[in-house]
Amino acid sequence: MNAPFALTRETVRAVDLRQPDEVALVEGFVAEQGGSVFHRPAWLQAVEHGTGQQACGLVAEKAGRLTGWLPLTQVHSPIFGRLLASSGFAVEGGVLCESEETARDLCDAVQEYALRLSCTDVELRGSASGQGWAISQDSHCGFVAPLADDADKQLTAIPRKQRAEVRKGLKNDLKVTTGTAPLNRAAHYRVYAESVRNLGTPVFPRALFDAVLDRLDADILTVWDKGQAVASVLSLYHQGAVMPYWGGGTWDARRLRANDRMYYELMLHARRRGCDRFDFGRSKTGSGAYHFKKNWGFEPQPLSYARWTAPGHAARDADPTSKRHQSRIAMWKKLPLPVANFVGPFIARGLG
Repeated sequence: MNAPFALTRETVRAVDLRQPDEVALVEGFVAEQGGSVFHRPAWLQAVEHGTGQQACGLVAEKAGRLTGWLPLTQVHSPIFGRLLASSGFAVEGGVLCESEETARDLCDAVQEYALRLSCTDVELRGSASGQGWAISQDSHCGFVAPLADDADKQLTAIPRKQRAEVRKGLKNDLKVTTGTAPLNRAAHYRVYAESVRNLGTPVFPRALFDAVLDRLDADILTVWDKGQAVASVLSLYHQGAVMPYWGGGTWDARRLRANDRMYYELMLHARRRGCDRFDFGRSKTGSGAYHFKKNWGFEPQPLSYARWTAPGHAARDADPTSKRHQSRIAMWKKLPLPVANFVGPFIARGLG
C-alpha cells in the first residue's frame, strides 16, 4: 500500500543549449539512440556560432529521463522569412525518440513552439507524426556504401566508367593534403566559394566552416595543381562514417579530374581514420549530383522530409531548384567572384 505511484505522464519542454548540463544530457541521448551528427547539440551550436541563427530544441521526458529530442535552428531571413529547421544547415535531423507516441508529442509541440517564435514554417529533415504535416518521400535520396579494405579494392569497387575517370586523376601530377590548419581552411573556402558561385548559389559564411571544424570531428582534404588548390572538401566523421559535406572544384578541376581524385582519396583517408562507411549525403532526385553519385556505384535511398506551414500563410520557398529563383541563379553565376563572396554570406546565412 505504501509503494510509490509510477510516473507515466510524458512532458515536452524547450531546452536551453547555453547550459552545459542540458547539452551533456542531450548529447548522451543522441549517442545512446544512434542519432546523426546533425542531431547533436554541437552541430546546432556550431551553426549558431557561424551564422548567428539560434540553436534550440525540444525534449520529451518521462519519469525523470529523456525519451525524445527534436533539434532545431531558428532561421531568420529578410528574403525568405522565418523557419524552424531540424536541423539547420543540415541534410538530416527530425525527431529522435523511443516511441511513436513520443514522436507525435514532439511533432505537435513544435508547431506551437514555432508560433510562439513567430516562425510560420517548420522543416524536419526526417519524417513526422501527427496532424498537419506535408510528407515528401521522393524529393531527395541519400547515398551510403561500405568502404573497401585497401586502395586496390576501393578502386575496383568503383564502376568501370567512373573508375576510368579516377585513374586519369591518379595519373595527373596532383598533390593531396589533409588537415584543419589555417592554410587548409583558406584553400577550401577559396575553392568552395568559386564552385558555388559557378552554380549560382551564394556561399555560406566562412565562420560556419570554422565553427564546424572547431567543434566537431571534421577535416579538409584538398587537391593541388602546381601550387593552386583546384578541389577541396570539408568532411564530417560520425559513428564510423565519413560524409563529404561541403566540397567543390574550380573550372580546372574538371580537366584535371581533380574532383574524381578528391573523392577517391577521401575514401582511402577515411579508411585510414578507421571509418567503414562512405556517406555521400543527399541529392535531389534526378539531379546532376544524384546521377554523379550513382556513377560511383552508390544506390539511392529515398529520404522522408516533413514540412508544416502555419494556417493562412504561404510556404517558405528557399529551394534553389524552384522556378521563381532561376533568374536570380542565372544572374549570380555572372557576378565577379569578389562581389559574390562579399554579398553571398549575408544571403546564405538565411537559407537554413
